[in-house]
Amino acid sequence: MENQQYISVSTLNKYIKRKFDADPHLENIFVKGEISNFKKHSSGHVYFTLKDEAAIINAVMFRPQFQKLKFEIENGMKVLVEGQVTIYEKSGGTQIYVKNMQVDGIGDLFVAFQQMKERLELEGIFSPRHKKKIPLFPKKIGIVTSQTGAAIRDMVTTIKRRYPIVSIILYPAIVQGTQGADSISKAIEMANENPSIDVLIVGRGGGSIEDLWNFNEEKVARAIFQSKIPIISAVGHETDVTISDFVADLRAPTPTGAAELATPDVTDLLLRIQALQTKILKYAKANLHNERNRLSALERSFVFRSPQQLLQQRTQALDLFQERLNNGLDRLLIFHKNQLHVHFTKLNHLSPVKRIQLGMQDLSKLKERLVRETTVFVFRKRQEFQEQIAVLRAVDPLAIMERGYSVAFNEKKETVKSIEQISTNDKIIINVSDGFIDCRVEHTRRKDSND
Repeated sequence: MENQQYISVSTLNKYIKRKFDADPHLENIFVKGEISNFKKHSSGHVYFTLKDEAAIINAVMFRPQFQKLKFEIENGMKVLVEGQVTIYEKSGGTQIYVKNMQVDGIGDLFVAFQQMKERLELEGIFSPRHKKKIPLFPKKIGIVTSQTGAAIRDMVTTIKRRYPIVSIILYPAIVQGTQGADSISKAIEMANENPSIDVLIVGRGGGSIEDLWNFNEEKVARAIFQSKIPIISAVGHETDVTISDFVADLRAPTPTGAAELATPDVTDLLLRIQALQTKILKYAKANLHNERNRLSALERSFVFRSPQQLLQQRTQALDLFQERLNNGLDRLLIFHKNQLHVHFTKLNHLSPVKRIQLGMQDLSKLKERLVRETTVFVFRKRQEFQEQIAVLRAVDPLAIMERGYSVAFNEKKETVKSIEQISTNDKIIINVSDGFIDCRVEHTRRKDSND
């Protein structure tokens, strides 16, 4: 063994690696297994182990390939990988450089959708408390979609048919392909720079899950969530569900459905207006009928039929009241005069000086009492008098005349209550608040006349 040539470990590993790299069967190999020991390095590369029931193999997926995945890699996930088997020279271990990966059994896009939905739902951005109310009568509607697709034509046609007075502003966006998410997000942000937009429709027509995928991107979801304008999501057909539908303030089954949800139907509005007009006219007629009846009742009242008699009755009542007041004052004076006489009679038995002193004291007290009782009596009677005057004024036909009413008399001094009582060229006298007006009748007509 003295002549045997030995090689280093690194040389051996390098030789084995060249053999592996030169083998066409290992250059592009397809392997299925279960993910374990998943780690993501700060460089963006990911490291994990693929295993089955009997064996394991190390795997590496570099950042450019990893960033293309729609779903997130998790331990325990069964996957199908495409890659190259090689040797890592430093450790001599076998590993796979993974070029592509998909979920085994179900689509990777479905898994990515479920993962995104669960993560954003935990953040609370799907919560109803964040939903903004869609306005009933918008003045301006913004639309984020492709400017060449059928969806924009359907939405514009529906909006103009239902609510032609609204303005429509299109914010064109790429809705399919790798640039779609950025384009849709920027269009939503641009719409929010216009404070006059009342509601925003974001969507596109139908397609495969790959075609609609931009509306499942986190960037688009966060742009919708941060929008100050209420957003209606209108992606695909009714059976298509995207992350945008969960984040938006309202989900529409189709773009046409979004146009219907964003606008009122002008036909329905006209029917409601007509119903309100009918109701108002009915109320006005009923109110006018009631007021006419009330006016007729006032015209038949005693105040207008016999104003002079009413005034005479109240004047008589006032005279009686004044007489009662005068009689009451006379009786009060007589009573106090008698009291004073009795008092002076008692004083006759005293000496002159004593009588004068007591008389002065009693006279002062009587004077105070007389003044006090007279003041109270006059105040009370004055109040009663003012109350009677207020009642009299409330029904006084002259006071009614001061508010604009008047009373007409014919030549026989009769109150004119009907056009049947007068004829053309008759002379009438109109009694107003401050005098009389002499008139001559030119023409009469009934209330329901069209003349």
